[in-house]
Amino acid sequence: MPIKQSIAECIGGTPVVSLNRLFSDQDMELFAKLEYMNPGGSMKDRPAKFIIERGLKDGTITPDTHLIESTSGNLGIALAMITRLYQLKLTCVVDPKISPTNLKILQRLGANVDMVTEPDEHGGYLKTRIKRVNELANIEKNALWINQYANEDNWKSHYYGAGTELIEQLPDRIDYFLAPVSTSGSIMGISRKLRERFPNMKVLAVDAVGSIIFNSPPANRELPGIGASRVPEILNKAEIDEVIHVNDYESALGCRRLLETEGIFAGGSSGSIIAALQKMIPSLPSGSRVVTIFPDRGDRYLDLVYDDEWLGKLPS
Repeated sequence: MPIKQSIAECIGGTPVVSLNRLFSDQDMELFAKLEYMNPGGSMKDRPAKFIIERGLKDGTITPDTHLIESTSGNLGIALAMITRLYQLKLTCVVDPKISPTNLKILQRLGANVDMVTEPDEHGGYLKTRIKRVNELANIEKNALWINQYANEDNWKSHYYGAGTELIEQLPDRIDYFLAPVSTSGSIMGISRKLRERFPNMKVLAVDAVGSIIFNSPPANRELPGIGASRVPEILNKAEIDEVIHVNDYESALGCRRLLETEGIFAGGSSGSIIAALQKMIPSLPSGSRVVTIFPDRGDRYLDLVYDDEWLGKLPS
C-alpha cells in the first residue's frame, strides 16, 4: 500500500460490511458503509477536506482566512483536523448538547470553541448557533462561514466520495439506500451518485422525532447529529421517497442492539438507522438489498446513548 503524505490522504476508502446477524430471520441483504472509520472518526471528514482543499485551490480560502462553523461536534472535529494540517484559524459554535467527548476533542485539536446557551423557538440550538456565527462573521477579520446546510460542496463531497465508492463496492444491485439526515449532505450526495447506476433505487431518510426537516412538529431532542430545527437549503425533498422518524430512546436501543449483535460500536445516528430498519423491514419486498451508512463512532456517545442513567431519563 502506498505511504500517505498526510492525514487528509487517509480520508475515504471506508469498508462495507454485511450485517447478516442483525436481522438474520429476514429475507433481505443489509450492508453498511463504515464511515466512522475515517481518521477523524466520522463521515464529516469528507466535506471538511473537500471544502477546505477546494477553497485553498480556488482562492476563497487563504492562509489568513478565519473559518467559522456551527456544529454539533463531528464536522467541527473534522474541520479542526484539516485546519490544523493547513495552519488555518477555526472557530466552532457549539451548544450544551454536544457530547463531552466531542467538546474535549475539539479543544485538544486547537479549535476556538464558542458555546451558545439560549435555545431557539423550536427548543433546539441550531438557530441560536447560526445567529452567533453571523455575529462572529461580522466581528472577525477575514471570516468565512462554511455553512454546511447551504454549501453545495457538502453534498458534492459525498457524491464524489462515499457514493462513488459504494458503486465500486456493490456494483450489482442496490434496492434501497437508507441514511440519517441533518445537513442532508450525505443523503443527497450519495443517493445522487447511486441513482446514476441504480435509477430505480428508493431513497429513505431517517429523521429524529422533534426535527422539522420534513415538516414534523418541533420538540425537544437530546441526541446530536441527527435532525435539525431548520430545513437545509441543499435538501431536495423530491429526491426522498420515504421518511422514517425515530426518537432518542429508539436510537439508543438501536445503538445497543448493533453493538450486541454485530460488535459494531457506532454513534447515535447509526442507532437511528437500526431503529428505522426495525420499523420498515415488514414492508420490504422479499430479497431486498438495503445499503446504509454508519456516520460516526460510539466512543463519543459513552455519556449519551451508552449511559444507562442518560437513557433512563428519556421518554420511551
